[in-house]
Amino acid sequence: MSVVAFERQKDHWLFRFSPEEWVFAGVGEAKRADEAYARGDRRGGLAGARRAAGMALNGVLIVDDDARASWGRTYMEHLAKLREDTRAPAAVRDAAALLLLDEEPVKELVVLRRKAAPSRLVEAARDIIAHAYALVAREQGKVEPS
Repeated sequence: MSVVAFERQKDHWLFRFSPEEWVFAGVGEAKRADEAYARGDRRGGLAGARRAAGMALNGVLIVDDDARASWGRTYMEHLAKLREDTRAPAAVRDAAALLLLDEEPVKELVVLRRKAAPSRLVEAARDIIAHAYALVAREQGKVEPS
């Protein structure tokens, strides 16, 4: 990775938050995605899971100028590039591929449950968030490179 120092820029779309703040914004968004799925909002859950992963990946864009130069600006662009990034573990690339699938809500089927199970899409987002956190922490010297 080619690392750049973080300097907050309140009016810049990326640099308004620190790398850690982007990762933790992703954690909060994953929680909201989980809540959307729990109330039966599949479309909101999918959108939230994608946003959660994308927010965390914004943290990576700050610490990795190579990623920033090629991953694009939107969360979907981040996920598409991560899916193809051979530097990322296969499980993380698979999680990105899963989030890129177009899953529309099922309208003909009514599922009766006492409590909604965690969505595999939210779990995929959490895998990406964990990966982003590891990259951010490594580049900021908080963990040793493996």
